[in-house]
Amino acid sequence: MILADENIDSAIIRAIREIGIEVYSVAESNSGIEDSEVIELSKNPARIILTEDKDFGEWVFAHRAKNISVVLLRYEFKDTAQITAILLSLFQTRLADLQNKFTTITVQKIRIRSLPD
Repeated sequence: MILADENIDSAIIRAIREIGIEVYSVAESNSGIEDSEVIELSKNPARIILTEDKDFGEWVFAHRAKNISVVLLRYEFKDTAQITAILLSLFQTRLADLQNKFTTITVQKIRIRSLPD
């Protein structure tokens, strides 16, 4: 399951749902919550946080938040269709590989990093 941070475009959320992946949207259900609350929501049940907020990198690598999975999207608005296609392909082929990882997706590359111990 995916936990879409409130900065994720509704078209991206809709596209993920259309391929049969469950998405919990912060914008639809818990707008305005803090990043720490998003992290807690991602833990039970376990969900991959989908965000455009670089602060989640700080939570993972500086604060060493545990038991979370993050997919960070880095793109310009004009590239929304392209980043959506890349994301959908990744979710359809490697969703399980994203658990307990910090993944950054740009239109040029996908980087999947293990979380620090």
